[in-house]
Amino acid sequence: MDSIVRPGSLGDILFRCQIITEDDIRAALDEQQQSGCRFGEALVNRGIVAQEDIDWALSNQLNIPYVRLKPDMVDQGAAALVPAALARQYNLIPLVATGDEVSIAIADPLNTSALAAVEKAAGCAVSVSVALLREIREMQELIYGPPEESDSLGFVSASFPATVLAAINHDLSGAKFVDYLLLFVLQQKLSSLSLQPLADSVAIVCRRGGIGREVGRLSLTHYPEVVMRVKKLAKLAGGEFASRGAFVFSWKGRTIPFHVALLRGEGGDCLTFRMRVDSVFPDTVADMGLPEEMENRFSELAASDRGVVLVGAHEEDIRVRLMGLFLQECDAAGKTIIVIGQGSALGGKRYTRVPIPAGTAVEDVVAAAFEHDPDILVLENVADGQPFGAAARASLHGTLVVAGVPCRDGGGALRQLITFRDRHLMTPAQLRGVIVCTGVRTLCPNCRTTVPAPPGETGLTYRAAGCPACGQTGYAGTRFLMDVIAFDQQLKERFETARTDGELLGYLREHGWRGIAEEGRKLLAEGVLSQEDYSASLFS
Repeated sequence: MDSIVRPGSLGDILFRCQIITEDDIRAALDEQQQSGCRFGEALVNRGIVAQEDIDWALSNQLNIPYVRLKPDMVDQGAAALVPAALARQYNLIPLVATGDEVSIAIADPLNTSALAAVEKAAGCAVSVSVALLREIREMQELIYGPPEESDSLGFVSASFPATVLAAINHDLSGAKFVDYLLLFVLQQKLSSLSLQPLADSVAIVCRRGGIGREVGRLSLTHYPEVVMRVKKLAKLAGGEFASRGAFVFSWKGRTIPFHVALLRGEGGDCLTFRMRVDSVFPDTVADMGLPEEMENRFSELAASDRGVVLVGAHEEDIRVRLMGLFLQECDAAGKTIIVIGQGSALGGKRYTRVPIPAGTAVEDVVAAAFEHDPDILVLENVADGQPFGAAARASLHGTLVVAGVPCRDGGGALRQLITFRDRHLMTPAQLRGVIVCTGVRTLCPNCRTTVPAPPGETGLTYRAAGCPACGQTGYAGTRFLMDVIAFDQQLKERFETARTDGELLGYLREHGWRGIAEEGRKLLAEGVLSQEDYSASLFS
């Protein structure tokens, strides 16, 4: 049993109380690996346990009392310390106030924003118990009375017809609200749509062509139901300050895939929706469609036996896949390759993978890895610099270091390298090169048409209305744009004295270099790329 789940975990508690079996644990772990949900959510999704069991185990794991609420447990004096709107917003109910402390029952005891808000409103410390959301709602109705606007979701917008607004507001579950928002994203060809909780309402903000605008407001009263619905649809992890998920939206017999990102804020969870265009990352460098000179530079960097190669992409998934592609091009025969990080397996190959234990500094893991004399060391994310410095020092002793960093283009990668240089984490002599990749959605050629450019611009631009060939999305797939910069002696000398990435980019342009942005503009003019997605990928 100890080899399946760690002692003290949810699975361990449920197993030792004979609520689940080892087979249940294995089934939940399989579900967790496939969907990316949390372990407890996997158990509930498979019907192995009820949510009440998870709530009880969570309270046990965190050493927090678990209560079944009854009317006589709620003191009016405690309720007076916590406004009804705040209690409904965070799914909690005050229980009792004693001295300088108020006790509350809450559905999500890991919501630190909720605890801070109660502490601020009540002016005293907060102690926590875990309770069922259903029972919390019942106590809120009993103690505070019916919520304002209880017969309406509270959505207002000039972008939706009155009949649609009426249908949305009549459905307090938030189901129609979410459906119509996704349809709005689809019809308007938006690059994203966000729900942003403010002090008194939730702002609905859409982005297209790199420009954001507010299209409506939603009352905070029923926003928790909307968030819970989205979490369930996308199987978003609970308790984390940020999480990502995916789900499909059915429309006109078609299923349109969406990505959703959640960020926990002080006033509630921020949600952002984007249409997902399924894309297959190229299996080889030859499949990237790179110019011959760029492909040759990529191969030359992969042939390096020591030094530092920086690999960048804004999205973690693309960055990890790009690292896998780079390792695939390396001569790995008979070499020791160690990968440090939490990402998925690189390039479908099996390398020695070292996850970072909780509470352990990445640089300590790097130092331990070098006890095993790696020929190639891969660090999936070195944005904070310290692990990069440790690995870069080791590169002086004959190791090739492949370091990942979040960035959108070659300029962003060079900016990060200058930061590392200024912090004395590396020397120009260690640099071998930079590889950066970004994915931009391509317009469907079957329904693509030209339209006048936006006000203030000249010429024509391209839009795709959606058709059966593209599943009504207007998109055909993803085009991967790449920067490959090899550091020869002249560039290293420039890098040593450059104050900004702009100086280095200027030098590169003088020598014929063309980056991701320029290649993207060319493809935009040809109607290949989506303007909205191009702007979002490189400039948002």
